Amino acid sequence: MRPSLRTCRNCTEMRILLLGNTGQLGWELQRTLATLGPVRGLDYPEIDLTDEGSVPALLRNLRPEVVVNAAAYTAVDRAESERETAFALNASAPRLLAEEAARVGALLIHYSTDYVFDGMKGAPYTEEDSPAPLNVYGESKLAGEKAVLEAGGAALVFRTAWVYSLRRPSFVTKVLNWAQKNPCLRIVDDQVSNPTWARALAEVTAQVLAQALASGDAYAWVRERAGLYHLAGSGYASRLAWAREIISLGGLENPPLVEAAKSVEFPTPAQRPLFSALDCSKFETTFGLRLPPWREALRLAMENFK
Repeated sequence: MRPSLRTCRNCTEMRILLLGNTGQLGWELQRTLATLGPVRGLDYPEIDLTDEGSVPALLRNLRPEVVVNAAAYTAVDRAESERETAFALNASAPRLLAEEAARVGALLIHYSTDYVFDGMKGAPYTEEDSPAPLNVYGESKLAGEKAVLEAGGAALVFRTAWVYSLRRPSFVTKVLNWAQKNPCLRIVDDQVSNPTWARALAEVTAQVLAQALASGDAYAWVRERAGLYHLAGSGYASRLAWAREIISLGGLENPPLVEAAKSVEFPTPAQRPLFSALDCSKFETTFGLRLPPWREALRLAMENFK
């Protein structure tokens, strides 16, 4: 068995460890990454990433050549009262993964969020914009991406936004459920970002790794491109516009009236950024890839689920 991609030239497959394989993104990654080599998918309770001793031991035992970390604490409101748990999963675990991956010569892909921004810019954020999270979830994800980048090695951090799937609870499934039970919906029109289909995000992730594999020296290829990238659905929309598109595509017999509302009408423990759309130009230039326009992706997602 070869020790790592760092010493392998012209390898034809990758041994992949996927963390968080039961979530929205992880479910899709489990399938798309399988085209690149054997995938070992793990999630809680099979692996407890809050146990700091388990992370290095996991990599030493499984000896993956690629680690894809789709595991995260994503309960945005609950994080306000569970700060320690949020930071354990979103900051400490990624740090340990990155440090061990760098030590053993494994590639690492880690996902972050648009919630690292305060939404005050009024235009799509680039990687050069200064983060200013408004909530504990955003703070913990920012700490995690910083830790991954500081560990060195061959690591790619993909900030994404408003990820959804129809196979797991998401904004899309919630809107469809609400629409079947209510004659009128009130959806906020002052929260804006990039709706991102989990399958499209997983497919582009696999395409990046396929490029690395095709280079003949995957570790060096990723190492040269290591860093932070924005990767989300092309274009952006308000929650209101997104909801209306969902209902339009939903084929409902009696679709509800959808009215505009403001975020202040729905107070939550965690404050959300109002305009957190991401500019993905850096990713598109570096890798020659982009996610489909959000409306097209939504149509495909709903057609694929029917």
